Amino acid sequence: MSQILEQYPEEVKTILAKYPPENKRSAVMPLLYLAQRAEGYIPLRAMKEIGELLEISVTDVASIVGFYTLYHDQPGGKYRIQVCLDLPCMLRGAGKFADDLCKALGIQLGETTPDGLITVERVTCLAGCHHAPLFQLQGEGEIVYHENQTLELALALVKELRERAQKEVQYG
Repeated sequence: MSQILEQYPEEVKTILAKYPPENKRSAVMPLLYLAQRAEGYIPLRAMKEIGELLEISVTDVASIVGFYTLYHDQPGGKYRIQVCLDLPCMLRGAGKFADDLCKALGIQLGETTPDGLITVERVTCLAGCHHAPLFQLQGEGEIVYHENQTLELALALVKELRERAQKEVQYG
């Protein structure tokens, strides 16, 4: 666990102190959050380190990462557009929306734009089927839901995100 312990020693101690030693496995989610904060995603190395610290298998750790849409096991863009593509949303046009958005951005679902800014991902159930197509936007420590989407609305948001990123580059 050396990397996370080295980067966040006090936070790791604080997290572990919240759980009795026999239930330390319950600290897995906050430790995953720390690992993701360090690199923007949770590499297998970090999952192994967390498993060793908590005395659970890397499979158990990876299953948590795979289940929750807020954890990422692959690098991605600064912003993640996570489009709900479960059956009810697909029936309301989410599949076509995701395809059209990816085509407009010049990427495939699961890929990141060449500028490294936007990753478009598939997720299941954002609990808003009646407002599909919808997606959650993750970035800058926030999650914002965008419902009743059209390609035009989504591209306007992407334009805004690119403008914001450009200003950050210009003005630091």
